[in-house]
Amino acid sequence: MTPSETWVAAVAARCRPAQVHWCDGSEAEYRSLCATLVAQGTMMPLDPVRRPRSFLARSTPDDVARLEHRTFVCPATEKEAGPTNNWREPRAMRAELETLLAGSMAGRTMYVIPFVMAGGTPIEMFGIQVTDSAYVAASMHLMARVGADVLARMPQDDFLRCTHSVGAPLAPGEPSAAWPCSATKYIAHFPEDGEVISYGSGYGGNALLGKKCVALRLATVRGRRDGWLAEHMLVVGLESPEGEKTYVAAAFPSACGKTNFAMVRPPADMPGWKVHTIGDDIAWLFPGRAGELRAVNPETGFFGVAPGTSAATNAVAMDMVGHDCIFTNCALTEEGDVWWEGMTPTPPERLTDWQGRPWVPGCGRPAAPPNARFTVRVTNCRSLDPAWRDPEGVPLSAIVFGARIGRTFPLVFQARDWEEGILWAATMSSEATAAAEGQAQLRRDPFAMLPFCGYAITDYFAHWLAFRERLGAVPPIFRVNWFRRDAGGRFLWPGFRENTRVLRWIVERARGRGGATEGALGFVPALADLAGAERVTDPGRFAQVMAMDPGELRPEFAAQKAYLESLGRGVPPELQDRIESLAGRLA
Repeated sequence: MTPSETWVAAVAARCRPAQVHWCDGSEAEYRSLCATLVAQGTMMPLDPVRRPRSFLARSTPDDVARLEHRTFVCPATEKEAGPTNNWREPRAMRAELETLLAGSMAGRTMYVIPFVMAGGTPIEMFGIQVTDSAYVAASMHLMARVGADVLARMPQDDFLRCTHSVGAPLAPGEPSAAWPCSATKYIAHFPEDGEVISYGSGYGGNALLGKKCVALRLATVRGRRDGWLAEHMLVVGLESPEGEKTYVAAAFPSACGKTNFAMVRPPADMPGWKVHTIGDDIAWLFPGRAGELRAVNPETGFFGVAPGTSAATNAVAMDMVGHDCIFTNCALTEEGDVWWEGMTPTPPERLTDWQGRPWVPGCGRPAAPPNARFTVRVTNCRSLDPAWRDPEGVPLSAIVFGARIGRTFPLVFQARDWEEGILWAATMSSEATAAAEGQAQLRRDPFAMLPFCGYAITDYFAHWLAFRERLGAVPPIFRVNWFRRDAGGRFLWPGFRENTRVLRWIVERARGRGGATEGALGFVPALADLAGAERVTDPGRFAQVMAMDPGELRPEFAAQKAYLESLGRGVPPELQDRIESLAGRLA
């Protein structure tokens, strides 16, 4: 047997499924998986006219989000995991998981899914996921390149081993629950062995192991070893009326509008400008042949947050999910379509909520939870860039970091240099989201990678700082904040399509053309530098959204310094030096 067959046989012997199915990645197989899920009660078909070839799935209330407190990184030592990861000694973690996995797939089919991330690029990563969830198998069809073709190309001495079980074995003749899962949940990463083991959850990144587990946590470790970066970033290309296209990567924590920005449409008074989508969530960055920084989207699908998505906020996404889509935990209309909060200005008079209960407006509970999702192929996206599968990636001219914070930071500024840009990314704070259970309202989220870096975050900072040595020229770094508020709590910037004006200024700065003055934090635009911005804001509000108040910046610098000190002695000294320099400049 090949190494992959030997490994799969060993997992089957441990988990004891009723049968084993090797996925071929075909459309017929995808349709068969969906039919199985409908028969099992996991999914229901939506109206074939309103939402062709689309389905709605409902999870259990205890299986609705990414589980950071149950996610572990297990290198040999706690120091290698660093201060921001949950660490377990690898042998002890394996022993516990081995006990849980024993017989965990009884009565179920074990699906074997060969997959590749960033297939065809110089940094492609192959893996095999085994799972006892047909929902996961169907979703992986949408999210990654899977099947027999991938298996044929996969190097047998270098593939990632990904084991997933919902932890709900069946006795002979026992029917499956509509959404099988376990009260005990673990997502464990063994970076030195290239392995992920997930138990108990069937939801999202807990179970679609090619996504956060491989494309970020394991890929960060591989990237550090081999000289590239795996990042929680979207990538877009802004094309001018003259046909000049400029690519930008941007990192945002959850609930900061990543998908909206990745698919943004320029406002009507920017005729001829276009935004092209490479990806909305994960980007791998690597040096090109000429020393330029390039990026590739390692995925083939979008796993997006539904609530808040509408024709007004993201018309491209609404069109994208109009067909061939799996929705999870959305509400169901009487006409057999989906609905979620924010989808329409007025909710329907009657719905079935995400738990299958009757729902009416004003009943006191949401029709769909904040983390309701859609899963769809990237090829459904009408703004998809033709170069999204280019094996050489796309050249990056700028890097953007942004967060949701109502004060302190202006709409946009450009860091003075690479090191200062790394400081802003390393100390970024954002309002917490549903995925971060038990966190305060604001938390530090360095590089928007706090839950996703597979090794010590301080070594990750050092990797970014040293990465400039691999490049002929480094792109400028910018920070944005769409969420600045006035004294009354109202947003100072209209956001959404108007963010394209900020993107245009970023691109023009990267091209050496955009106007700017130097402020306390870096280079900033005047109102006249943001094309057409005077039509959507006035000078007074623009001054507020760009304000850099020393009374807010001084405690922020002190908090940044304290945060870096809390990470221990491994923090690169360049970052602390930059904080001291900025504080001195402010004084």
